[in-house]
Amino acid sequence: MNPNAAPQPAERTGDAAANSRPSLLPRLSRFSNWSSSASAMLVALVSAFALSQAFRTVGAMMATPLTGHFGLTPQQLGIWAGTFHFAFGIMQLAMGVSIDMFGVRRTVLTAFPLAVAGAALCAVAPNYHALLLGQALIGVGCAPAFLACTVFIARHFDASRFTAMSGLVMSMAGLGIVFTGTPLALLIEAASWRAGYAVLAGVAVLSWLVIFWRVREPAHAAVTAVTESAPAAPAERQSLGKAVRELLPLFAMPHTLGLVCFACVSYAAFITLRGLWLGPVLHERHGLSLVASGNVALVMTVAGMISPALFGRMDPGGTARTRWMMGCALAGALMFAAMAFTNSRAVDIGLPIVYGLLSGYSVLQYAYTKNAYPAAMTGRALALMNMAMFLGVSLMQWTTGVAASWAVDHGAEPFRAVFLTVAGMLAAGTLAFLVLPRAQGVR
Repeated sequence: MNPNAAPQPAERTGDAAANSRPSLLPRLSRFSNWSSSASAMLVALVSAFALSQAFRTVGAMMATPLTGHFGLTPQQLGIWAGTFHFAFGIMQLAMGVSIDMFGVRRTVLTAFPLAVAGAALCAVAPNYHALLLGQALIGVGCAPAFLACTVFIARHFDASRFTAMSGLVMSMAGLGIVFTGTPLALLIEAASWRAGYAVLAGVAVLSWLVIFWRVREPAHAAVTAVTESAPAAPAERQSLGKAVRELLPLFAMPHTLGLVCFACVSYAAFITLRGLWLGPVLHERHGLSLVASGNVALVMTVAGMISPALFGRMDPGGTARTRWMMGCALAGALMFAAMAFTNSRAVDIGLPIVYGLLSGYSVLQYAYTKNAYPAAMTGRALALMNMAMFLGVSLMQWTTGVAASWAVDHGAEPFRAVFLTVAGMLAAGTLAFLVLPRAQGVR
């Protein structure tokens, strides 16, 4: 064959196809690289976090059908909602230790099946006590979801991207709360509240499979860079007892108590309204349908998803930050007081949406906490604050349930008692933060 001969038309076609391959292969390569990258692994972990957000807010749409099915009192309703957050909160320290000892992947894959089992149990629960057990299992199973994302970002992304990636994770996980608005209301009306739990259990199984398939926790570059001449020192293995002992020095610092008091009520007020009482108040006080209530919850959720990013960008820092924290909390207390006394449909629809936009002020606590403690104590301080936040949700939901039951027993309007309780707890937590010592230099 003459190499200088002109190619035949068929050969030109083949050459053209061959020449086109380099433009396609890099794209496939980039997709393959992304699918196995730390970003893809983080997305897989976020799916569990999004389900955690969904499980903690199902109460707004499920409270009314559950009350009708099991004949629950408001106090029992508050205990049911608070059980998830109590189990979630008390497990934070243990999950942190597990992540340190066994890694993000193994911790999530071991714990999350409990959430699946809990949701399945709730879907077939024959009585109230089975429902409570299911909620507790869900809380334990979801306990590592947010912490796993945070630790994964810290380990596998550049430190300068931590805040941006954390904000992105929060926004993505908000899709779980979106589901518990209009979509869940439509599902309950079309089928039942049991179908809601069944769907969440099924999606949780898919999330577990994706995490099992994708998450591999690549070794940190700093670890792989160790040379033979300078071998890495063996890390001291964490234990639960050691983790508890490491928290004790925080309580010796005078500004810890005020921060804990504030953390107990700031996030709790938003979740108590959005995750428990919003649906019942719109349905029972104003006669809105479940789907209409879901629409309000959806708008409030979107507002709540936007808010953290806004407050993160507007954070004034220093003394002004603490003034913003206290001012926003007191404004929230006034909104709850207004909902307690006005009995107006416009107020009960409009103020929750406004409060959703305001609720992002709670993220300012993270910046305050980070600056309020020495660098060596920051992790422990954030862990303590997270525990306070979720145990505070449990306490507020239980307390509002007790208040609503008391109001019913004494012939008063239960939602007035609920909103006044939230307003009072918000004001009390803010007052404690005001009068107790605050961190020097970040006041």
